[in-house]
Amino acid sequence: MKRFRFMAAALFCLVLPFAGAAHAGTPPAVRQALRQAIDGPQRTPAYVRRDRYRHPLQTLEFFGIRPDMTVVEVLPGGGWYTEILAPFLRDHGRLIEATPPASSPNPFSRRMALRYAAKLRADPAVYGRVQMMPFEPPAYMGLGPPDSVDMIVTFRNMHDLMYANVHGRETDVILERFFRSAYRALKPGGVLGIVAHRAPSAMAPAQSFGLGRLPQPFLIGEAERAGFRLAATSEINANPKDPRDIPVWYLPPSLAQGDNDRAHYQAIGEADNMTLRFTKPKASSPK
Repeated sequence: MKRFRFMAAALFCLVLPFAGAAHAGTPPAVRQALRQAIDGPQRTPAYVRRDRYRHPLQTLEFFGIRPDMTVVEVLPGGGWYTEILAPFLRDHGRLIEATPPASSPNPFSRRMALRYAAKLRADPAVYGRVQMMPFEPPAYMGLGPPDSVDMIVTFRNMHDLMYANVHGRETDVILERFFRSAYRALKPGGVLGIVAHRAPSAMAPAQSFGLGRLPQPFLIGEAERAGFRLAATSEINANPKDPRDIPVWYLPPSLAQGDNDRAHYQAIGEADNMTLRFTKPKASSPK
């Protein structure tokens, strides 16, 4: 951790002039700090092997992250991005993990929450300042007080928020509630960064949901309906080998088909992903 702290101290004065310029180009010192977090010994070797598909440096630069930001990561899963975000934000920023609580009534969510909490407890030098926030639709969907967060990020989770939309419960539309919650928590000018499994643009969301995917125009439209502005899109995490009409869990790292066509799915690689940056308008009112 000493090298992270040294770099954080060295770049602190360099970061402040860029704090409001989320996508004007990454300052060299910030890029170096990101690289050090990505190359750090705290990362799980199996996670590092996924970098060639997930491009963490380019993705976080595209979102415009800075080490003095307050960042909420939504549904971190096993902590793939937490391993990078925690050391990067540790000294001058704030990382809040929005994740199901250990008291979740869902056994799967409860097991995941316990594993994730144990991961953070096991390395306080890296994760000791990470804060936890319950997030488990539909019961817990807050992402912070109004106008309190610089950036909200979520990686490959958006299809998980589609259940209520697909099943038509108008009183409990989870995806809409997520975007409104994110809009409310972000400061004016704040960034919502999304990486999501992509379906063909013309595919109905009710169909793509069953594949673990969403059409990009649909997702953009839902965010804009909540008040967000689409600032930019990127093909950083695109995969042209992915036909986009198969379940994402057939592909690495899940390989849910086992030995059935394993070589074929490995050759495709991870799913095709859209990478989107939204902003909350600077002159805005709560949604």
